[in-house]
Amino acid sequence: MIKIHLLAVFIGCFLDLCFGDPRWLWHPVCGIGSLISRLEKFLRRRFPEGEKGERRAGVWLVILVLLTVGTLSGAVVVCAYSISPYAGVAAESIMFGQMMAWRSLRMESMKVYEAFCKKDTEEARKAVSMIVGRDTEALSDIGIAKAAIETVAENTSDGIIAPLLAMVLFGGPGVFLYKAVNTMDSMVGYKNDKYLWFGWAAARLDDICNFIPSRLSALFMMGAGYLCQLFYEKRKDQNPFNGKNGVKIFKRDRFNHKSPNSAQTESVCAGVLQIQLAGNAVYFGKTYEKPTIGDDIRPVEYQDISRANDLMTVTYGLALMTVLILFFIV
Repeated sequence: MIKIHLLAVFIGCFLDLCFGDPRWLWHPVCGIGSLISRLEKFLRRRFPEGEKGERRAGVWLVILVLLTVGTLSGAVVVCAYSISPYAGVAAESIMFGQMMAWRSLRMESMKVYEAFCKKDTEEARKAVSMIVGRDTEALSDIGIAKAAIETVAENTSDGIIAPLLAMVLFGGPGVFLYKAVNTMDSMVGYKNDKYLWFGWAAARLDDICNFIPSRLSALFMMGAGYLCQLFYEKRKDQNPFNGKNGVKIFKRDRFNHKSPNSAQTESVCAGVLQIQLAGNAVYFGKTYEKPTIGDDIRPVEYQDISRANDLMTVTYGLALMTVLILFFIV
C-alpha cells in the first residue's frame, strides 16, 4: 500500500508542476475554510464567552473539522480503490496534487520579484499582501522583499515537505487532514483578543503536526544550500549562497520565533543567503516585537526572492529524491 501512495506522490507532484492551483478550479481548502467559518459561528453561539468556554469551543472545532475532513476524504479514497487500483491511484494523485503548493508558492512570490524588476513598489506591496498575514502598508522595499523571502522559507515546510510526508505516510486522507490542521491554524490560530483562547487548540495541534516536518525541511534545505553554492561556484558568478553559514545560523537561531517550528527553515534560508530576516512586524495594526534571524552580512535585495525560490526548489528536489529511493526500497 505504501508503494501505491508513493506512486500517487509522483503523479501528484507532476500535476502540481504542470497546473498548480488554477483560479477557475474549486479548491478543497476553500471548502475546509468555509467549514471552519461555519463551525466557528455555530460553536461561539453554543459556548459562553471567556477563557473556559472559548477553549472548549476551540477543541470542538478541531474535533468536528478533522472528523468531517477525514470521513469525506477517506470515503473518496475507499470508493476509488473499490472500483480499481488505477482509480484509487488517480484519486490520491489528484488529492495530493491539489494540496501541494510548490507551483503556487513560487508563482505568487515571484510576482513580488517581477514587480520590483519593473520598479513598481506598490505592485510589489500588493503582491506580497496576498501571501503574508502581516500589514504591508508601511513596509519599505526591503521590508516587502523580506516578507516574501520569509514566506517562501516558512512555506517550504508547511506547503511542500509536510504535505509530502503526510502523503507518504497516510495517503490522500492524511494530506487532507494535515491541510485541515494548517488551515485552522491560519484562520483561528492568532494570539489576539478574538482568538487567543478559541484558537488555542488549533494552534497547538499545528505546532505538533509540524514539529517533525519543519526539522526535516531544515535538513533538506541545508543540503540544498550546499548544492546552490556549488552551482554558483561552477558558473563562476558572484556567489550569494553559503551552505556552511546556513548550518551555523540554523544551530543558533532556529528557535528565534514564538512558534517552535517557523524559524527552522527561516534560519537556514537566512544563513544560506547571508542576510537577516524577521524582526518586528505589524499584524492587524499592532506592532509585535520579534527577534531577528541571521546576520546582516549583506543587505537584503529583491533578487533574494528569486534565490529563496531556487533554494526552495532544490529542497523540494532533495525530498523527492528521498521518496524515489524509498519507492525502490519498499
